[in-house]
Amino acid sequence: MTLSAWPLSAVVALFLAGAVVIAIAGTRITRLADRLADVTGIGEAIFGAVLLGGTTSLPGIVTSVTTAWHGHGELAVSNAVGGIAAQTAFLAVADITYRRANLEHAAASLENMMQGALLVTLLTLPLLAMGGPEVTLLGIHPASLLLLAGYAFGMRLTYQTRATPQWLPRHTHETRVDTAATGEGGDDLGVARLWLAFGTLALLLIMAGYVVAQTGIALAARTGLSETAVGALFTAVATSLPELITVMAAVRQGALTLAVGDIIGGNSFDVLFLAFSDAAYREGSLYHAMGDLQVFIIAASQAMTGILLLGLLRREQSGIANIGFESFLVLVFYGAGAAILLVM
Repeated sequence: MTLSAWPLSAVVALFLAGAVVIAIAGTRITRLADRLADVTGIGEAIFGAVLLGGTTSLPGIVTSVTTAWHGHGELAVSNAVGGIAAQTAFLAVADITYRRANLEHAAASLENMMQGALLVTLLTLPLLAMGGPEVTLLGIHPASLLLLAGYAFGMRLTYQTRATPQWLPRHTHETRVDTAATGEGGDDLGVARLWLAFGTLALLLIMAGYVVAQTGIALAARTGLSETAVGALFTAVATSLPELITVMAAVRQGALTLAVGDIIGGNSFDVLFLAFSDAAYREGSLYHAMGDLQVFIIAASQAMTGILLLGLLRREQSGIANIGFESFLVLVFYGAGAAILLVM
């Protein structure tokens, strides 16, 4: 796709069209995910973290890999990690809409706390790789392999925690337990048809992600904005729209554990964007193409995740405007970080 001859207005329109497709497909895939979590017995937290989180991350994967392949390393990294920050902020927005109690209190889940700890751990690896020697094996930095292995190990631990938990959060009258739903629309659909619909929507997300990647490169070149700003604040938000739609729809349907699991688990999966992009980046180690702004975004994402974990552990029942301290601080961090990126 060559956009160099397109007028800027057409590039912006195409970017917005890709974002709309991502939003619509993300909305529809949520209902399928909740139903599949029930009929397969996987559970909302695990399904949200692995399958739903991974599927709604497809536009971001395509965007980061495509931009890395074209040599735009800063844009690839900023899109990947900027999406983590944006999606964490989305969870805080969903907390505001859930009026009964603090969302992190109601969606008590040991698996989600495990996912948060895994996310913070995985985000340290790109920083270690950036500060270490610039070595590659077949064009891939060893840190990319560690990211893949670390994610697989973390997911194994999470699954084992669900199967044989050693301690559990205390249930209150506001706690929403992950249980299989009954009597919902679509029960007459077979499992095969559910998976087929899920796969079709996933393909749409991939195609829309490619459009966002190409228009993101064009926007950075045509507007004078830095690749970091375009990646962290535009393509990252556009490709993260499924997470926003997913978490809002899941909260509205009462699938609170699925909502939190999709964001935190999806964020853990999103760190793997860096490994995939490193393999596509043909100019050496992607981690050594990172600059101070990319380090800033990674650190901000770690801080926001740490605050979210504190909220999951504290389980505050109410707060300002019915949101806990963690949602308030996450929104403050994200807003301040976005302002700093635009200024810098």
